[in-house]
Amino acid sequence: MRRLVVSTACAVLLLAGTGTAAAEPDPRQAALDSAVLAGNVGMVAIAADPAGRWRGRAGVGDIVTGAKPDTGGRFRVGSVSKTFTATLVLKLAAKGRLGLDDPISEYLPGLLPYPEPITVRQLLQHTSGLPRDLAPQYTWTTLPEVDTERFVHFGEVEAIHDSTVQPLLFPPGTSWSYSNTGYNVLALLVEKLTGRRFEQVLADWITGPLHLADTFLPRDFPLVPDAAMHGYEQLYPAPHGPTDVTAYNLSRYIGAGNIISSASDLNRFFHALLGGELLPAGLLAQMKTTVPWPGTEGRIGYGLGLMRISLVGPCGPGAPEVWGHAGDVPGYNTWSMSDETGTRRITVASSPDLTASPAADSGRVLVMVTEFCTPDLPGAQANAARIQAAVR
Repeated sequence: MRRLVVSTACAVLLLAGTGTAAAEPDPRQAALDSAVLAGNVGMVAIAADPAGRWRGRAGVGDIVTGAKPDTGGRFRVGSVSKTFTATLVLKLAAKGRLGLDDPISEYLPGLLPYPEPITVRQLLQHTSGLPRDLAPQYTWTTLPEVDTERFVHFGEVEAIHDSTVQPLLFPPGTSWSYSNTGYNVLALLVEKLTGRRFEQVLADWITGPLHLADTFLPRDFPLVPDAAMHGYEQLYPAPHGPTDVTAYNLSRYIGAGNIISSASDLNRFFHALLGGELLPAGLLAQMKTTVPWPGTEGRIGYGLGLMRISLVGPCGPGAPEVWGHAGDVPGYNTWSMSDETGTRRITVASSPDLTASPAADSGRVLVMVTEFCTPDLPGAQANAARIQAAVR
């Protein structure tokens, strides 16, 4: 999501871990503790691999009570939602309801004003040329607006129309630029071809079959049901403390970033997706066919709603590649990454996002990285910060 450039960072509040006392603490817990010391208010992480499952937490999940974050708590996953949206679109392709190289105008005539044909695949892969983010009236221009505009409703079609008043950034298929608007269009595509609301299709095709009890699309509903990890941002100067922005209407991001989930549910989802439970092998292979993310020297690629990230930067030569998605919305930052088959996976959720310091950004990325390799290079923190900055 869109990042606001700010000079303030959230104060370090309280440090708490779940590991028992030991001479050699789990490196993932040590990374969580370091990330909170760097400025994250609260964090949870769950990792899973053939050897078992690990849970960790640090900081506070509720500033008022001082309670630790609940590792089973729900949070807003931001752009991790895009992988769910893409999976639904690819399921429609598997059912023969659409072709990935069909123009979107074939299914949603008149929605987009551009004469150039834009395909479903281009929307999925951010090569459509649609504006990166929503129109100015749908974004935040000041930090206080993140607080004062929390409960504004946005009509999905209206938001797309207002955003596409802007010209295309480039002819479709000729370059790459991240577009939340494109994924909102894809959500309307799912609704058009199924005749049902997006959240109903999500429940019937993904969250129901996989028993993801914590995962849903709230549309206009502003609350995160308990158990919830609270989301905070430092929106006002001192002496004001962090503002609780847990309650939020993110209808502006219906297909791009409006899903609520939990760490265990996200791990289960990516295990099923990358393990071939949700899509035929041919479509999964197309989902994993990436184009370079500009400015990352080829270390980040984007498929059809799926990120591929090389961990060479923080871990050095021989480090693995990981697959999944990152997400950020007011109050929450999420990393949910797996190895190529979904066998080893980790989800890290933290707060804040928009007002986090570079050190806090770096710290939470290193929690994710530590599941797959050892980030012990002198430049590991700087490289982790570059990964976070690139995917915003």
